[in-house]
Amino acid sequence: MAEMDTSGGGHKKGPGVKKSKKLSTRVDLTPMVDLGFLLITFFIFTTTMSQATAMKLTLPKDVDNPEDQNKAKQSGVITVLMGKDNTVFYYEGELDNTASNFKSSNFHDIRDVLMRKKSTVRELKDYVVIIKPSKESTYKNLVDILDEMTITVSTRYALVDITDIEEQLVAKSAAQASN
Repeated sequence: MAEMDTSGGGHKKGPGVKKSKKLSTRVDLTPMVDLGFLLITFFIFTTTMSQATAMKLTLPKDVDNPEDQNKAKQSGVITVLMGKDNTVFYYEGELDNTASNFKSSNFHDIRDVLMRKKSTVRELKDYVVIIKPSKESTYKNLVDILDEMTITVSTRYALVDITDIEEQLVAKSAAQASN
């Protein structure tokens, strides 16, 4: 509230009368502070908090024999290996001794590879993508490949540790690509 300071006499005119002091105004900011806190409280209670973004994972059903749970036809399996510098390697079925089916790609072209493999599989229940990140791959690469699984509507995929042979092939292919 604003208030006027009226101490200091009246308005007498004439000789020998002292000049009166100017009236000073004083503004009390207590109601303004109260209003500020009321507004802050209002906005805190009425805003919606951002929802955490999480990817939905579908887990396999339990079976009596654990060996039957992870079986897949080799004709429908594609294995994606992630290397350093955003490189992606893949092979279809099992890795043969000569590694002739081991191919290189990037994150831009891997979607076409996955879609082509998915279209060649007779039954969608046989289509399985095995994702194997290497030690040099980044967390962003893993999220990117999981996004590709969502984009390509690949419902059956698994994150698996990379084997020593595959790690050597990734390192060898990355070295050849840099030369």
